[in-house]
Amino acid sequence: MSAARIGMNRLQELVRLHRMGTNVHEVARLLGMSPNTERAYREVLEQAGVLKGASDELPSLEDLRAVMLKHKPVPETPPQKQSSVETWSEQIETMLKKGARPKAIYDKLRLEEEGFDGSLWAVKRLCARLNRKRPTQPEDVAIPVETEPGEVAQVDFGYVGKLYDPERGVLRKAWVFVLVLGYSRHMFCRVVFDQSSDTWLALHVEAFAALGGVPAVLVPDNLKAAVIRAAFAVGDTPAIHRSYRELAQHYGFKIDPTPVRAPEKKGKVESGVKYAKNNFFKPRDFEDIDDANRRLDRWVVEIAGQRIHGTTGKRPLEVFEQEERAVLQPLPARRFETVRWLATSVRRDCKVFFDRRWYPVPWRFIEKDVWVRATPTTVAVYFEDERIATHERGVTVPPEVFDTYLPPHRADLRHRSKSYWLERADRLGPAVGEYIREVFGSDDVLHMLQTVQAMVTLLEKHPVKRARAACQRAHYYGNYKYGGLRDILRKGLDLEPLPTAVSPGFGRLESPRYARKTEELLQLPLEVIREPN
Repeated sequence: MSAARIGMNRLQELVRLHRMGTNVHEVARLLGMSPNTERAYREVLEQAGVLKGASDELPSLEDLRAVMLKHKPVPETPPQKQSSVETWSEQIETMLKKGARPKAIYDKLRLEEEGFDGSLWAVKRLCARLNRKRPTQPEDVAIPVETEPGEVAQVDFGYVGKLYDPERGVLRKAWVFVLVLGYSRHMFCRVVFDQSSDTWLALHVEAFAALGGVPAVLVPDNLKAAVIRAAFAVGDTPAIHRSYRELAQHYGFKIDPTPVRAPEKKGKVESGVKYAKNNFFKPRDFEDIDDANRRLDRWVVEIAGQRIHGTTGKRPLEVFEQEERAVLQPLPARRFETVRWLATSVRRDCKVFFDRRWYPVPWRFIEKDVWVRATPTTVAVYFEDERIATHERGVTVPPEVFDTYLPPHRADLRHRSKSYWLERADRLGPAVGEYIREVFGSDDVLHMLQTVQAMVTLLEKHPVKRARAACQRAHYYGNYKYGGLRDILRKGLDLEPLPTAVSPGFGRLESPRYARKTEELLQLPLEVIREPN
């Protein structure tokens, strides 16, 4: 029997009972030992001469430990009970000191150590045993944080199971949002169906309104709605979600994110979430989320607020009303307008996608990373902190507005309607409109839209008089190619007069070439007609 198997205080009580003359079976019963265990310890103590003496002058705990170690040293672990990873204990201890976790140690050993056949649980047990032997470090000490009234509040979510959503008519996963004031321990609680950025901000607005003020510092967990990139060391700067930063600026509080893998740093809200889950949610069933929130509000005031808190020894609601409410920062005169930030990139068609709609941005920002800032009424797009576009939220952007964000010389190319380009040609004059219609009909198979787009765009860059003259010349010579029209304008041929002969209609020759009139053929002798060529 080893000194590690039983506490010295129990051995001290065993000595006292025997000095009082208590029966051995009664001693075993009172100490919760088996008769064999009692006998083993009694024999060791008798051998050391400790069982005799006055019952009010007992040996110290240190003396009893020395006796047990001297007369009954701790035996080696029996071979059949020796850990299967004991051979690698030195390596495991080295990796533990570096901060490695049992799973990482196990993976390293089974990957790199030949002959290692231990299990993950064996590694975990050995790590636990080595940690128990490790001397207490200063970092192991839990320092209770004392805060002044109105100084700090901690916020977090806790999963509470599924509740009925009356809007969707289905059961959905639900979470309880908890804000705990560090000084009074008064809470604000609300049940929600998601942990999105919009919900996160709205819950803060509700909490501040319910408290009637704002704490100076808020300590959130490292959820994405609050902290995009957590700080992994003292010198690192956390990247706060832009929406949460705007909320903090509006209400005037500071954000102090919880260190990574250190939930004890926000122990007040951790305890608050656990208390709400155990005391409120577990004993109750709810019709839907609305029923849960109504009853939760009452529970916060009449139960949670009136309990004697285990740490402060006071009623949280009383302390809040008497000492903390008055020192909270006042609410802003203007209510916070919920803001949502989204990182995205601009497509090659000069659009960004947000909330199931497309919004245009200037063409020079295509394939650039931008931020979308959305309020309930507007959608603004920022590139490197410069606002490059603003639109009305939830409203389809008209095509003519899209055109203003495209390159000036290419914006009209998105129009694929024949009537659109004929209308633009007609605005330049009847001659231009007639010519463009002939271009559309100049090929029985090809759709001449691209040619027409290039022609109309070219003609609009010139004075109307020259555009009309160029179309008349191209029509006269039956030229329906973009290159031909371009050359007429480039060489200034539209400034020269057309021939006086009447131009034939499109696609018709006044007299077919190399052909003789029928009357002439009838007047010739038959021999001439049959004369070989």
